[in-house]
Amino acid sequence: MLSVDGLRVRYGSLEVVKGISFSVREGEIVTIIGANGAGKSTTLRTLAGLLSPYQGTVMFRDRKIGGARPYNVAALGLRLVPEGRQLFPDHTVRENLELGAYLRLWRGERTGVAKDMEELFELFPQIRPRLDQRAGSLSGGEQQMVAIARALISQPRLLLMDEPSLGLAPMLIQSIFDALIKLRSRGLTILLVEQMAWLGLGVCDRGYILESGRFALEGSRDELLRHPRVLEAYLGKTPRS
Repeated sequence: MLSVDGLRVRYGSLEVVKGISFSVREGEIVTIIGANGAGKSTTLRTLAGLLSPYQGTVMFRDRKIGGARPYNVAALGLRLVPEGRQLFPDHTVRENLELGAYLRLWRGERTGVAKDMEELFELFPQIRPRLDQRAGSLSGGEQQMVAIARALISQPRLLLMDEPSLGLAPMLIQSIFDALIKLRSRGLTILLVEQMAWLGLGVCDRGYILESGRFALEGSRDELLRHPRVLEAYLGKTPRS
């Protein structure tokens, strides 16, 4: 579904992403793990069209999207849940969700949107009683649920998630990641960026370890969970001799 080859991204003269290549197959969760400043968010923002690569190729569903406008990328079915949620705080939860469904509503799919919204309430039951509440007044965990729901209501083919655990209480983090597993079981493809390695590796099929703009390791979930470098540097465990 997604193929990235030799991606390089700069902020001015500073190269942040330094020639990475990876792929995401339909129906799987792929996670990119790395410390702050490794280039994780820059990678996702580039895939979503918010940044332009200066080198490399990005193919999504057999179309070249590197450097494409964000709305053109979104129209192909790729959606980003950004770090920090970035809801419209003075708008209600309902209005935020309707903004996510804007193109569908414009096409006259109001019945389909209403049906999908009911399914989202089953996934995130905390949202329903908050529909007429300002999004900015919600807790961090509730805002994250709304941000994910806003992306899902647009019926994405590939969901990009940037640090969904950031600033959340452990119980809410578990709810978010349980939802990701349910979404994968429904066939949704997810590319997840996460600083907390144990969370990302706990739900993924495959993963990549990003260090200073380059991939240091890649492999299946089980391969990475057993790798001595991952155990010591990212999971805080001492490898067995």
